[in-house]
Amino acid sequence: MVGGAVRDKLLGLPVKDRDWVVVGATPEEMLAQGYRQVGQDFPVFLHPESKEEYALARTERKTAAGYTGFEVHAAPDVTLEQDLRRRDLTINAMALSPEGDLIDPLNAVHDLQQKRLRHVSPAFVEDPVRLLRVARFATRLAPLGFKVADETQALLRQMVDAGEVDALVPERLWAEIERALNEPRPSIFFTTLRECGALARILPEVDALFGVPQPAHYHPEIDCGIHTMMVLDSAASLSSEPVVRFAALCHDLGKGNTPRDQWPRHHGHEERGVKLLQQLCQRIPIPKTYRELAHLVARYHTHCHRAAELRPEKLLKTLEALDAFRRPQRLMQFLLVCEADSRGRLGYEASDYPQARLFQRAYQAATAIDIRSLVEQGFNGKAMADEIHAARVRAIKHAVRSLRH
Repeated sequence: MVGGAVRDKLLGLPVKDRDWVVVGATPEEMLAQGYRQVGQDFPVFLHPESKEEYALARTERKTAAGYTGFEVHAAPDVTLEQDLRRRDLTINAMALSPEGDLIDPLNAVHDLQQKRLRHVSPAFVEDPVRLLRVARFATRLAPLGFKVADETQALLRQMVDAGEVDALVPERLWAEIERALNEPRPSIFFTTLRECGALARILPEVDALFGVPQPAHYHPEIDCGIHTMMVLDSAASLSSEPVVRFAALCHDLGKGNTPRDQWPRHHGHEERGVKLLQQLCQRIPIPKTYRELAHLVARYHTHCHRAAELRPEKLLKTLEALDAFRRPQRLMQFLLVCEADSRGRLGYEASDYPQARLFQRAYQAATAIDIRSLVEQGFNGKAMADEIHAARVRAIKHAVRSLRH
């Protein structure tokens, strides 16, 4: 047994997927025993009963730029230690024999004890995906206190400077971002990328937020980038849905290109943010559900913050823009991101957010009107639509009055 299963077992974490390396075998021998081959680039087989992955021991040699530019050698004479030495981090380069003996040629146990993410060899720089994997492991293991080793951090910067990060395929980039968004503290993924310069190449719209000031009266943390990371982690504490967390990441993109002479204010950042989000989504294949929620949050989150000031007509117009009457679940997601935005400020991490309750009350009142009675009164067509709108405005006006006073 190799890789993450061994690492997580030693860390006392749940072991989700078990991977195995087979030494001294050929593909023909694996097939003869009932294993099913699934790998095209190198020999990987599924166990006929457990369906766990069994890979023949292999070595790799860099032949071209990017993460696909490798020549793979899998043969019976490849040793277990050779296979382990081609891996990315030492903590992923351990093996456990069927008898329970730990094979640790790179002293990974010491790195586990020191809570250190350290590369296996200088060949680490040859695969740009490893840069994303280090950031994701930093995110996943941050609650245990793990940090990227200084020498590995230097290699990450070297990879960025050499342009390896530019060879990342957009689909693979999104896959790693989405996995990071599922972690308890997703901000660590993006700050780790920023420390080595990769964030500016991968997500320049997010990187541009760092160093941009906001009014200290509303944002004691001042820095837009720091605020965005706080909002992201706040969203993670409020919702397990990665779509909510992605919207939190992108909610303030427009503040990254506010003209300097307007700092620390950011008038019109909502519309600028929508355009930057569109730019980001043209470059990276963001799923439609993610794009739509992020778009609505970028454009309307300040409406939610000012809910107590909005007239009933404006509240209804915002609900309609959110498509709340057909998609109530998305309204709840929107409100969670807005609450995370409010809490993602220094000193406001546990603050109440009554604006969400006001929006919910407005929605409930608007959906409670008796449309059947309007039909019975003979309304139809445009007249019906106008009457429904007017009835919803009246219902919202009556419902929110008690919350405001």
